[in-house]
Amino acid sequence: MARGVTPGVEDAAAAASVSRTTAYRYFPSQRALLVAAHPETGARSLLPADPPEEVEARLAAVVKQFARLILNTESQQRTMLRLSLESSDAASRTALPLRQGRAIAWISEALAPLREQLTEPELHRLVLAIRSAIGIEALVWLTDVAGLSREDAAELMAWSAQALLHSALTSPPPSVG
Repeated sequence: MARGVTPGVEDAAAAASVSRTTAYRYFPSQRALLVAAHPETGARSLLPADPPEEVEARLAAVVKQFARLILNTESQQRTMLRLSLESSDAASRTALPLRQGRAIAWISEALAPLREQLTEPELHRLVLAIRSAIGIEALVWLTDVAGLSREDAAELMAWSAQALLHSALTSPPPSVG
């Protein structure tokens, strides 16, 4: 997948020098194989060990690490995005590694100092707005549709996150739902 190939179970078996039967025992379908190939991100935080106090710097650190993670695993991230778009039901989409809410937690942690300025619903909407501007979905649009380089896309995502933060500090995010 890192080379841009979407392998089948038989391809993986051949590459691993194991029988097809053995491979299918572990991965009953191509979808199961692709989900298992998603890079595991066990990080509970993307903040540095000694995080800055200023919310802007905290957010910048998290966005930088998140963009690096996405760029370093772009092929796998794109595969998970494709699988989530092809899923026919919500349960299948929710079970994918791409949809586990880790980025939401990382952004929430970065913005924790705002709990004194914004209500919990306002803070949550800000987190969601920032997440929508910095994930694999944004990277795909910025590179494939807008034609930006990956580096320029990462820079624009970082700017967008800061712009959303500054906007929320002067005017809380709109109510939704």
